[in-house]
Amino acid sequence: MKNTIKSLALFAFSLGAAVTTVHGQVNNGEAQFGIKGGVNFSNMYTEDVDDNNVLTSFNAGIYATLPISKFIAIQPEVLYSRKGSELTYDNVFAAGKAQFKLNYIEMPILVKANLTKNLNIHAGPYFAYLVDAQVKNISDDGSFDFEDNLNNDDFNKFDAGLSAGIGLDFENIGIGARYNYGLTTVGKERTTAGNTYTVPDGKNSNVSLYMTFKLN
Repeated sequence: MKNTIKSLALFAFSLGAAVTTVHGQVNNGEAQFGIKGGVNFSNMYTEDVDDNNVLTSFNAGIYATLPISKFIAIQPEVLYSRKGSELTYDNVFAAGKAQFKLNYIEMPILVKANLTKNLNIHAGPYFAYLVDAQVKNISDDGSFDFEDNLNNDDFNKFDAGLSAGIGLDFENIGIGARYNYGLTTVGKERTTAGNTYTVPDGKNSNVSLYMTFKLN
């Protein structure tokens, strides 16, 4: 509960700061802003991204569109985004299956290119801060109790990666799809009996389907 309250407080603070900044820009006729939200289909990968063990979750937040020209804009966003996966381990350090739900405050900084009046593509880096990690055992072998042995301190607080997507913009609403490719390992290294291992040892992979609503 405490982690959830802290997460919501930090998220509200980030949203407030972003809205204040964007509002000033809108008054100068330089930007548009709005709210957005949607569904995440997330996973973790080690070498190749696959579609096994997908976790269905959500994202929600605000965005600003800052035009550079008629065709190009910078689009920063502040999102509350849940990622994670269902992972199976069977090695000398851990055996069993667990569900990882990772709650991030995520800040993509995208270059948006308008291909037509309504169609756009966008790409750029994202940066994320982990505010809470929820771990649940979903196997019965009991070789490794993920819930008791893993907590927030066992996960890297910062995540970063690359985002790319496509969107359709209409008068006041928009829809789109985006892929996030994480470049940072989710779990921290742990040392037991002189041996080092990482649980979870993957990086975030996430597909988002979203809807936007303009506020100005």
